[in-house]
Amino acid sequence: MYEVINLIATILNDVQKTHADVFDTRARNQTFSKVQKRVRSEGISFITKTLPKLGKCFDKALAGEHLMTQSVHGFKPMSGSELPKFLGELFIRVFDKSGTVLRDPCAKCIASIRQVLYPFYKYKLPYSKELEQVVVSKFEETEKQLSVVTPVLDALSASITGMACRGCLRCKATKTTACITRTARIYLQKVFRGLDLTDIVPRHGPGVVSTKEKLWAKYHWTNICGRITDVFPLDEYFYASVGHVVDRLDQIQQVNDQDLPARVLLVPKDSRGPRLISCEPVDFQWIQQGIMRRLVNHIEHIDLTRGNVFFTDQQPNQRAALYGSINGRYSTLDLNEASDRVSVSLVRLLFPEHVQRVLLAARSSSTVLPNGKRLDLQKFAPMGSALCFPIMALTIWSLLTAAAPDAYTRERILVYGDDIIVPTAFAADAMTVLESFGLKVNRDKSCTGGSFRESCGVEAFKGHNVTPVRFRTPWKSSQSASVYTSWIAYANSFYSRGYFETYDLIVEMLTKVYREIPTSDMLLTCPSLPEVPPNARIRKRRVNKNLQKVQYWVRVPHSPKVKKEIDGWEMLLRFFSERGASTNSSNSLDTFEQGIFSRETTPFDTNGAPVMGAFSASTYTPRRRSMLRWRWR
Repeated sequence: MYEVINLIATILNDVQKTHADVFDTRARNQTFSKVQKRVRSEGISFITKTLPKLGKCFDKALAGEHLMTQSVHGFKPMSGSELPKFLGELFIRVFDKSGTVLRDPCAKCIASIRQVLYPFYKYKLPYSKELEQVVVSKFEETEKQLSVVTPVLDALSASITGMACRGCLRCKATKTTACITRTARIYLQKVFRGLDLTDIVPRHGPGVVSTKEKLWAKYHWTNICGRITDVFPLDEYFYASVGHVVDRLDQIQQVNDQDLPARVLLVPKDSRGPRLISCEPVDFQWIQQGIMRRLVNHIEHIDLTRGNVFFTDQQPNQRAALYGSINGRYSTLDLNEASDRVSVSLVRLLFPEHVQRVLLAARSSSTVLPNGKRLDLQKFAPMGSALCFPIMALTIWSLLTAAAPDAYTRERILVYGDDIIVPTAFAADAMTVLESFGLKVNRDKSCTGGSFRESCGVEAFKGHNVTPVRFRTPWKSSQSASVYTSWIAYANSFYSRGYFETYDLIVEMLTKVYREIPTSDMLLTCPSLPEVPPNARIRKRRVNKNLQKVQYWVRVPHSPKVKKEIDGWEMLLRFFSERGASTNSSNSLDTFEQGIFSRETTPFDTNGAPVMGAFSASTYTPRRRSMLRWRWR
C-alpha cells in the first residue's frame, strides 16, 4: 500500500505542474490529504474501487448519458455546484455547475482527471473466497438465463426452416427477427462457402487442460471422445502416420472415448476479483486449436469479412474510436459476458449445417465447477475454448450486418471480439438486435452520445487519446521478471505523457531492486528506460568483432526450457503439428513462442538475425515461468 500511496502523490504532483493555473499547490495538498484520509478509513479499496466509480460517472457524463454529479459517489459537492469538490478545480474546466459538459471542455483536464481516478483500477490484488463464489454464481446464473433464451431461439429456427428471404419490401422496412436471422444465415453461408473446417493441422494450445496432462504428456492419448472422431477420424488427426497407428493399435483399442467435461479455473484479473476460465479436455483442445487457426486465417483474408472482423489487429477499432469522438458518427458498443452468452441454440440457428457439425463436435458439453459440481453448458463455448473468440465475433458480425439498413452501415461495422464499432445512427437498433438474440449489451461501457469513445484499449475525447496508464502487476521488492518488464513499461508510458515525477519515482523503485537498467539510447532489444540516474547506468560492455557492434551486459527476461524425452512417435506427432501449424500461422515467429529455439544456442548471422536451426520436439517452455538472466546484448 505504501507504494500505491506514493504513486498517487506523484501523479497529483505531475497534474499540478500541468495545470498550475487552476490546480495550485494548495489544491494538490488538499486532494492528497483527502486520499490519505479516505484510505485510512476505507483501505486500499478507495483507490482501486471508489475512485474508479467516480471515473465511470465521469465517462458517462462525457458520453452524454447523464449529468456529472457527486451525490451517489460519496464525495462532497463544491459550493453552489453539483460537481465533486475532489479534483473540483479540474472538473470545472470540463463541466458547468449543473454537471453539463462545456461547449469547449479542456481535453488535458479530462486526461488528468482520468489518470488520477483510474491508475489502480486493474491492479491484481488478492481477493476473498466470497468474491470467488460470486463469480462462480454469476457463471451459473448466466446458464439459467440461457436456458430461458434457448427455447425462443429453437422456436425461431423451426419457424423459418425452409423459408428464404428474397429481399421483399416488407422485410427491408421492418427488419424483423426472422428476417435478420435469414439474412445472417445467408452471410454466414457466404463466409463458409468453399471452406473445409476439417482441413486443419491440429495442435495443442499453451494453456492447461482439464485432464491435467503435462506439456509433454499431451501427445500420448489416453482419452479421445467418440463425438470428435465421428468428424475427425482417429488415424487421420491424432496420429503421425500409418506406422504410428499400427504401432499403437493396442493402445487405440484401449483409448477411453468418454465425453470428459471441461474444468473451471479462477485466475487473477484485477482489483475487482478473479476471471473465470474453462480449461478444455486435451482431445478437444487439440482439435479446437486447429479449427481456430484455420477459421481466423480465412476470415481475415476473404473479401466479405476482411475489413470488418478482426482477430490480430486492434488498430481499426482504435482509429474508429478516435474518429468517432471527433464528430460522433461512430459509436462503440461493448458486450457483457459476451463469451458466455453465445448459446448453442444461437450457433444452430445461424451457422450452416456442415459448419455446425464440425463446431458442435469440437465443443465441450459440460464443465466442472470449483466445488466439484458438473454443469451442462447451454453456451457454445466459455472463455478458455479456442473456438470462443472467432465464433463470438462471427455471430455478432452476422447479426449486425443482417440488421443494417444499407450498404454504408454494413461496410462500417467493425468487430474485434466483443468490442464493436457501428455508425451512431444504427447504434440503438444494433443494441436491440443483439439483445433480442440473447446477448447482453454493457451499456456502462458502450458510448453512443457525447464526445467520449472507448474501444480496444483506446479511450478518446474529441480526437484526443485520454487513456490513462493503468497498473496491473503488483509491485514486489524482490526481483521478478514480470514486475521488471511491466514496471519499466509503466515508467515509459508515464514518461511519454509528461508525468516526469511519477517516472522518477518508478525508476527509483526499480533501481533499488535491480540496480543497473539499460537506457533506450543503447538501442537494445530488451526492456529499457529513456533515462536513469548515473549510478544506475550499465557499466559492463564489450566490442563484438563478429557483429561489429558494442554489446552491454544487461538483464533480459528468459523462459527456462524443460527437456523431456518422449516416445519417438509422440515426438514426431509434435513435430508435424507445430511445424505445420507454424507454416499456416500468420505469426512467422510462432515457433519462438513455443520455446523451440533457445536464445543461448541459436546461431546469429552477421546482421544479428537468428538463423533457423533444427527443430527440437523434446524442448518445452512452461508458461509464466520467466526469470531474469544477465546476457550480452
